[in-house]
Amino acid sequence: MVESLRPAQRSVEFGIYRDGDNNLDESQGITLRQALKDSTRDPRVEYTVQDTTSAGTGRLRTDCFTISGGGVGQAQIDAPHDMASEKNLAKFVAHVLENAEKSGAKQTWIELTDHGAGDGGGLEADSTGRIMPMPQIAQAISDGVRMHAQEHPEDAGRGVDGVVANQCLMASLGFADALSHAGVRYLAASPETMVSPGVPSNVADAIAKHPGDANAMGDAVVGDVMRQSYGVKGDDWKPAAAFDVLDLDPAKMRQVESSVKDLNDTIAAHKNDAASVDALRSDARSIRGMVRFHDATPDMPWHADRPAMALYDTIASDTRLDSPTRDAAAKAEKAVSDLVIAHKESRAFAPFNGSNYSDAAGPTVHFPIKPGQVDPWAPRVSETHNRFFSETDAAAAERVLA
Repeated sequence: MVESLRPAQRSVEFGIYRDGDNNLDESQGITLRQALKDSTRDPRVEYTVQDTTSAGTGRLRTDCFTISGGGVGQAQIDAPHDMASEKNLAKFVAHVLENAEKSGAKQTWIELTDHGAGDGGGLEADSTGRIMPMPQIAQAISDGVRMHAQEHPEDAGRGVDGVVANQCLMASLGFADALSHAGVRYLAASPETMVSPGVPSNVADAIAKHPGDANAMGDAVVGDVMRQSYGVKGDDWKPAAAFDVLDLDPAKMRQVESSVKDLNDTIAAHKNDAASVDALRSDARSIRGMVRFHDATPDMPWHADRPAMALYDTIASDTRLDSPTRDAAAKAEKAVSDLVIAHKESRAFAPFNGSNYSDAAGPTVHFPIKPGQVDPWAPRVSETHNRFFSETDAAAAERVLA
């Protein structure tokens, strides 16, 4: 009798941190309805939600609750939280981990749902006029894990296994590196802008179905995203032009840091070699940056965020360049490709006027080739104020190419 009263052990505690304090409030709210529906089919998943929204009342508020078995629990309505606050995200992460301990979950994942700006950050809150810089997002996750360990020493080994970025442009080397240093093992994200409501909540089910098999998990997550359709037949759209699941294993990330640094240092050493610099710029121009949709303006900073594998492979194959440069690029391409568990791209993404993303496999790297691309929206949104940019000597390379 006592045994029957114990809650069912979960496979995944899936935290949804949804910042509806902007123009995506109504459209991205669909993800919560998906979670409620999906929870009836898979008792292995419990969702822990913090949703700042004005839906239904027209007045901004924060709803906190859990979803499992088709029902809602732990419901609480608060004054609106600042979703662009590092402290607020850290507290949410700690709360998700606490629920994971209570439910006996084997894995804990966090989904960040809102606008995204790649290495610039995300979680835009209109009421406070802020966006959370990318390094602070990663730090908040690390802080939340530490808070849980301090409050629950009996569960101190629990951390955040994966992050789902239901935001634009977050499959980047900078974000992957930052999350890896925060102890996160997996990142599921798109290198390009996404179409709201974005990632379907059934990715939590895909994660739960494949414990211990990262390749199967990655394939299932990417498949769920790229099969998803919104709208009605004949007037529907896919949420992403490309999507990846990345393995943030610390050893793999160290190899990426080292190889990208070697390439950047090699590029910097060619500062007086006009022919090599011209060839490198030509190679980079041949790999289109992100934000390929038809309404994109020339000043958008993410045009310099290029698919890293395609970029490095192009440099490695360019016979106009010397062997050290080509070899460094080949090693960087191999290191980045080792991160990619699963990916899928669209050759003609209809919502973006048929733009081709067949080269958008894996994460992007910020690789400017003219002054206006270096950090055009800084300081409000900066893609260069992060650890990866610094540790890989990216500034030295950009001084040569841009």
